[in-house]
Amino acid sequence: MTSMTVRLTRREEVAHGTMAFHFEKPAGFSFRAGQAIDLILSDPAVAGTDSGRHAFSIVSAPHEGELMLATRMRDSAFKNALARVPLGGTAQVEGPFGSLTLHNKRDRAAVLIAGGIGITPFMSMLRDAAHRALEQRLVLLYSNRRPEDSAFLSELQRLEGDHRNFRLVATMTRMPESRQPWMGETGAIDEALLKRVGAELANPVYYVAGPPAMVGGLRNTLEGAGVDADDIRSEEFYGY
Repeated sequence: MTSMTVRLTRREEVAHGTMAFHFEKPAGFSFRAGQAIDLILSDPAVAGTDSGRHAFSIVSAPHEGELMLATRMRDSAFKNALARVPLGGTAQVEGPFGSLTLHNKRDRAAVLIAGGIGITPFMSMLRDAAHRALEQRLVLLYSNRRPEDSAFLSELQRLEGDHRNFRLVATMTRMPESRQPWMGETGAIDEALLKRVGAELANPVYYVAGPPAMVGGLRNTLEGAGVDADDIRSEEFYGY
């Protein structure tokens, strides 16, 4: 797979402990919303090792002029090296790859289910859908511990207000630990919530992204709620 050079233009904190990294998009690079790339760092501490490469879903939409990635910043060799990349510094990318992309039958709704940083492929899908003004029902179930841990929450709330075909259902699981107010759902995404959301939709397709344990549990919950396995698409996020 051919590598392309990208330059870091900006970094920002998008939630507590979660950083977004903005890279210039190489000329001629194209992808589908929901796809991923490998980011390869040249930092001497990780260069040429397995620790120097990491797969990331692309947050930005295909029409945007940058490649935006987001990750939880934990103490790992790769994350520490990523934090050291200076503005204007370069890295390599390979890709795109991945099949967690929105289905083409616009009469079928999509229910996107994200836990934590699993939101990243869905941000690309939702930005792309808004840009193209898709006439397709999209519902996002987004679970986090607290509002301050919820990456892109403000943007998602704006998208819901601006686009009649998109509904956001965000839920928090550890509100007693939060310093921010929250008037929305609380608790885990369970069968009752899934049935309540699904009852409003005709023949939806379900997409699940997040940590492996969450993805496996939600697939079981969806099937227990009567969703056909063929209508569930998922992606597990390791090491985020």
